[in-house]
Amino acid sequence: MKQVIASLLFFLAVNAFAQDILPSWNEGPSKQAVLSFIEKTTTPGSADFVPAPERIAVFDNDGTLWSEQPIYVQIAFTFDRVKALAPQRPEWKTKQPFKAVLEDDLKGVLATGQKGLFELIAATHAGVDTDTFRTTVEQWLKTARHPRTGRPYTEMIYQPMLELLAHLEARGYKTYIVSGGGIEFMRPWTEMVYGIPPERVIGSSIKSKFEIVNGIPKIIGLPEVQFIDDGPNKPIGIQERIGRRPVMAFGNSDGDREMLLWTTSGKGPRFGMLIRHTDDIREVAYDRQSHIGRLGKALDMAPETGWVVVDMKKEWKEIFPPKK
Repeated sequence: MKQVIASLLFFLAVNAFAQDILPSWNEGPSKQAVLSFIEKTTTPGSADFVPAPERIAVFDNDGTLWSEQPIYVQIAFTFDRVKALAPQRPEWKTKQPFKAVLEDDLKGVLATGQKGLFELIAATHAGVDTDTFRTTVEQWLKTARHPRTGRPYTEMIYQPMLELLAHLEARGYKTYIVSGGGIEFMRPWTEMVYGIPPERVIGSSIKSKFEIVNGIPKIIGLPEVQFIDDGPNKPIGIQERIGRRPVMAFGNSDGDREMLLWTTSGKGPRFGMLIRHTDDIREVAYDRQSHIGRLGKALDMAPETGWVVVDMKKEWKEIFPPKK
């Protein structure tokens, strides 16, 4: 009997060892570092064990969980909304930044800076109730396609990160999105795509008001900024919404620097990871000079902070999930 049990345990051990938890990651320092950290923080008796309520992992979205080039997905949505609403707003034909959008002049739009982008978002996101906006986002995602690959935006997600999210949840971590993107834009689809429910999404927001319209209670967006969840505001959003300092943080740009600093400067075991876009064949290679997702200061800080830097070209077997 002892020999049978020993054989069974050996069989189970071999199969557990053979099972690749992150099959889309090449064997290397990044994969080893993240798996080792998860293992030691979730194994009872480990010197670095973290109790389940404290297992918080935060993820940037654009450029960390899905593609952000050539423009942020929410900006693509906003451009399409401007074009859809343009017949009702003839003045947009001569008014910037709307004129640039209608002429597909991306450089012209970007030249208007944050102020211009907010004008576009305010004009297309405000004035509607949350249920209507959610339906609009859901319908857009069904037909919108990435300009380079022709795939739905919800398929332009990183397969290696999907595997990591699933593994973290399996080991008792709660995963959160902490993004500069709009919270109402992300909430309709994050659970379907990432398995992250809407209450675990932290993002930028516009102000809103409560009204009863024809006897129906509604929350309606206003053309005013409530919160921009980027840079130093990310730790603030985490503190206000979660109330715990994360144990793990994942980003890809300088806009995530403060979130990683806040996370990894806490007591006890801490982990920070930067996704570096180095693959110009399967995706886009960019960092310091990019107009979107610029990575410079955070990359320079990685050696002294101990943040793990993932080289997408070398360390990811696959970038996107198989086509459906």
